[in-house]
Amino acid sequence: MSELTHMSLYSGIGGLDLAAEMAGFETIGQCEYADFPYKILCKHWKDVPKWRDIRDVTNESFRTKCGGVQPTVISGGFPCQPHSLAGKRKGSSDERDLWGEFARVICEIKPRWVVGENVVGLLSTEFGRFFGRVLRDLSELGYNASWGVWGAYQAGAPHRRNRVFIIANANSELPSGVDKGKQKQFSEIVKKKLDCTESWTGFNAEQNSILRDGERSLYIDGGVDIRNDDGLSEGLDRITALGNAVVPQQAYPIFKAIADIEQMMR
Repeated sequence: MSELTHMSLYSGIGGLDLAAEMAGFETIGQCEYADFPYKILCKHWKDVPKWRDIRDVTNESFRTKCGGVQPTVISGGFPCQPHSLAGKRKGSSDERDLWGEFARVICEIKPRWVVGENVVGLLSTEFGRFFGRVLRDLSELGYNASWGVWGAYQAGAPHRRNRVFIIANANSELPSGVDKGKQKQFSEIVKKKLDCTESWTGFNAEQNSILRDGERSLYIDGGVDIRNDDGLSEGLDRITALGNAVVPQQAYPIFKAIADIEQMMR
C-alpha cells in the first residue's frame, strides 16, 4: 500500500479520487449515496471499501473495512445545493446540508489533511456565515485551513467552472519550516502548480483516454467536453453525475502539493 492514502466522501463519480491517484495517493475508501455514481465507483474502484450513507461512516466502521490504515487525506465535495447561487439558497436550513457529517467524520478518523470542494456561492455574502462555520469547525477540530478559488479553465477546459477548495492540515503535522500563520501560503503553492503545464505529465495514456463516455472523469482528453460526445442518450442520471463531478485536473495540483509536503516531512 502507498504511503499516501486517500478517502473520499460524497465521492460522486470519482473526480477527486482520480486527482488524488494522479498525485500518487491510493484510494482506500469511498462514500456515495446516489445510485448512478455509486455504480460507477463500483465499476472502476471495485476493490475499494464503500459506504452508501455518510452517517454510517464511523471510526469503527472505517477500521473494520480498511484495517489500521490512517488516511493521509479525506476529501469531499459536500452537497452544494444549499449554497449554490442557482438553487433555493437555504444554506444550513437545507436538509441537504451535510457539512456537519463531514466534520464528524474528520473528528473521528483524524486524517492529516482535509480537502473540501464546493461552489463559489459558498463565499457569497449570504453564505459568509456558513463558510465561517466551516472554518470554525475545522479550527476547533485542530486543523489550520487555507482556501482558494480555482477554475477548470486554468487546467485547459473550455469553460470556467470555478470552485472553492478548502485545504486543512492537522496543527501538529506541518514541518517546522512551514509557516502555519500564512493563510495564503498553500494557495500560492497550488497556483504555481496550476500555472505549470508540466504538472499534467502525470496523466498516462490510459488515464488520458479512459472512459470517454464520462463514467469516470471529466475533460481528461485535452480539455474536450466529453458531454458532447454522446448527447443525452445515457439519460439524465449520467448528465447530472457529470455536472456535479470535480474536474480531476482542477484538483490535481492540490493533491500534488500535499504529496510534496508529505515527502518533505518524510
